[in-house]
Amino acid sequence: MKDRLHLLVIDPQNDFCDLPPEYLPVDAATGRACMPTLPVPGAHADMLRLAQLIERGRAGLTAITITLDSHHRYHVAHPTFWVAGDGGPVAPFTEITAADVRAARFLPRDPRAKERALAYLDALEAAGRYKLMVWPVHCEIGTWGHNVHDAVRTAYNRWEDASLGVVAKIAKGSNPWTEHYSAVMAEVPDAGEPDTLENHKLIASLKASDRVYIAGEAGSHCVKATVEHIAERFGADAGKLVLVTDCMSPVQGFEAQQAAFFDSMRALGVGFAQSSDVTQELLVNAGR
Repeated sequence: MKDRLHLLVIDPQNDFCDLPPEYLPVDAATGRACMPTLPVPGAHADMLRLAQLIERGRAGLTAITITLDSHHRYHVAHPTFWVAGDGGPVAPFTEITAADVRAARFLPRDPRAKERALAYLDALEAAGRYKLMVWPVHCEIGTWGHNVHDAVRTAYNRWEDASLGVVAKIAKGSNPWTEHYSAVMAEVPDAGEPDTLENHKLIASLKASDRVYIAGEAGSHCVKATVEHIAERFGADAGKLVLVTDCMSPVQGFEAQQAAFFDSMRALGVGFAQSSDVTQELLVNAGR
């Protein structure tokens, strides 16, 4: 009898991939090539390895879940939300704290948003996981950058055709008032917004599996946040989780965060593997 082997892919989207020219379509509105807005060095190669894993091992996979970072242009973690105290723009990769806002070093462009933004920053910092980082506008809903890397999508489409299955797609991040690195829940959940609360259905589907292989981008942020939440909910069963380490990379400048994440997961008993090892396990499972 086959094992239930589940592939969870975190945010395999164009905006996170350092794509070569042949992967860049022309924007009909501007006549220029579409460009990823937050490319992770090594992500394109990660996605090609992931696509090969799915292609070769698809008969051994029983489920595939894809998460999709899904933002509006106006978002608390985008430059469109903020203005510097001197009235100038706020550059991507700027960290903003509650103290910064109280000191008017940075302020919401909409003055009416100040009270709510402060409440958010206070709650975010109290949780102790992250401080607010301003990212380039990325994975905007409806854009090419929001789409899945072509090779990965083609590979999982073939799995769907062969298995008569459906790849589950989980959107996260559409609430403009909270960051949503983890596919399990937003960094500051809002009781009035169900999409920000814990995704019990996702956790149940993963727990029903014998093994969960995890890949995607970026290892320093969304993969990290998602797996931390999953491992916490798996408890003693965290060994069912396997990080496919050559199918993920950190955001440039955040390599230490990925390394620390790997160390913490090893301490919990989470497994680590290369895509070639996972492919062999899937081929064995397909023959059962």
